Amino acid sequence: MAATQGTSAVASTEKIDFLKLQNGSDIRGVAIAGVEGEPVNITEPGTEAIAAAFAAWLLNKKKSDGLRRLRISVGHDSRISAHKLQNAVTHGITSAGHDVLQFGLASTPAMFNSTLTEDEMNHCPADGGIMITASHLPYNRNGFKFFTSDGGLNKADIKDILERASRVYEESAHRDKQEQTGVVTQVDYMSIYASDLVQAVRKSAGNKEKPLEGLHIVVDAGNGAGGFFVDKVLKPLGAVTSGSQFLEPDGLFPNHIPNPEDKAAMEAITQAVLNNKADLGIIFDTDVDRSAAVDSSGRELNRNRLIALMSAIVLEEHPGTTVVTDSVTSDGLTTFIEKKLGGKHHRFKRGYKNVIDEAIRLNSTGEESHLAMETSGHGALKENHWLDDGAYLMVKLLNKLAGARTSNPNIGSKVLTDLVEGLEEASVVVEIRFKIDQNHADLKGRSFRDYGESILKHLENVISEDPNLHKAPKNYEGVRVSGYGGWFLLRLSLHDPVLPLNIEAQSKDDAIKLGHSVLAAVSEFSALDTSALNKFLQQ
Repeated sequence: MAATQGTSAVASTEKIDFLKLQNGSDIRGVAIAGVEGEPVNITEPGTEAIAAAFAAWLLNKKKSDGLRRLRISVGHDSRISAHKLQNAVTHGITSAGHDVLQFGLASTPAMFNSTLTEDEMNHCPADGGIMITASHLPYNRNGFKFFTSDGGLNKADIKDILERASRVYEESAHRDKQEQTGVVTQVDYMSIYASDLVQAVRKSAGNKEKPLEGLHIVVDAGNGAGGFFVDKVLKPLGAVTSGSQFLEPDGLFPNHIPNPEDKAAMEAITQAVLNNKADLGIIFDTDVDRSAAVDSSGRELNRNRLIALMSAIVLEEHPGTTVVTDSVTSDGLTTFIEKKLGGKHHRFKRGYKNVIDEAIRLNSTGEESHLAMETSGHGALKENHWLDDGAYLMVKLLNKLAGARTSNPNIGSKVLTDLVEGLEEASVVVEIRFKIDQNHADLKGRSFRDYGESILKHLENVISEDPNLHKAPKNYEGVRVSGYGGWFLLRLSLHDPVLPLNIEAQSKDDAIKLGHSVLAAVSEFSALDTSALNKFLQQ
């Protein structure tokens, strides 16, 4: 670890609309020029202002008198803009008189963890953390996630920080460059974080040093930040890791999108498992807050299956607990959690922060919840401070494997596959996205959100008159309907002028019947592009 003084901050007069950088509870934008129609809006001076604004927000949150010196951890994924933005974040914080712990290549969960770790030798806990990432988005994008010891920030916090950043940026144009008075220290935090994961697996196997000895596990990091899992977690536990792929960080993502929801990514890890005759495959997204797995037969353990698997593990530990998920989970998952596992399924809204916050809220009302998961691969457990941590999810699977191997050393991933036995799965799973043309006359001056809500209201009215369709009795997002042996959900996107439609059914014919029901209800809204649904219905 090395400590250095910062250099002088950069000033700029370039205009930035900071509030347009908000993406729910994150900040995202374009950091690399060269893609037509995507001008750069995450600049170095703008980044300095955002970092300084976070430091000011953090001081206010901690109710400091303004004289206290903060320690803020900074990490990044493998994106090609990571280093310049790390330097800008560092300048912004140190010019405000605070210290920076530079972690270098890191995972998003590790950044939150750094606010909890008690390790004065490595300057932890940090008062706050900043992760420089844009998750699975293309190489030219980047952004920021922020953490305190209470977890990730919410939408209102991000808006506050961006408003502060706008003021900081404007003020910087009218003053001399500020000298950096904070101290910068490099810390190998990923080794500390990985060590905690290793200890968790060892503990589950009765403190055996190498509980995964002889087990063949391949990892696909998608050239993101997840490569550490092989050398720092699996190998110390005794696993064979030959055949692991795309572990080297490469911000151009040359092999596939690092996204457990991406078909090509899942095909890549499945093929690696089969080619290497591995017991288990693990795949992470770019910043390791999402994950999925593949069993030895090549069966994908993602989306509803991964939620079912995690539910089975958590409900063994906490019988009867409530599992909170996003809105697009299947009817089969509800039946599995409630009828087979004896738990309660609380289907909520899309957005990992929405799902986590709802689980926390339920606990505060006396309804016990220990697991919050999205079909995207985001998953958080109460035992892990409600942190959505893709590596920790996989450790829960490894714990199950390690524990089973204490009584049967030859058991492989079948112990995991058996846990999802009985999960009813649809034969046809479709997602279609309807775009709203914001310039269309049919909007009559309304926002796309108001127009979208009027479509949903009309659909709801039409459905109520159809005896073959039944609106879900409890639903928190959009219009969810069962019928023809399946279901559909039409909802408004969290951020974009888009209405995603999810359909699941046991046959193509049934899925088409559900699709026709939606089309008949929404076709009178001429600003809605239904071409993708028409194409599906004509196949």
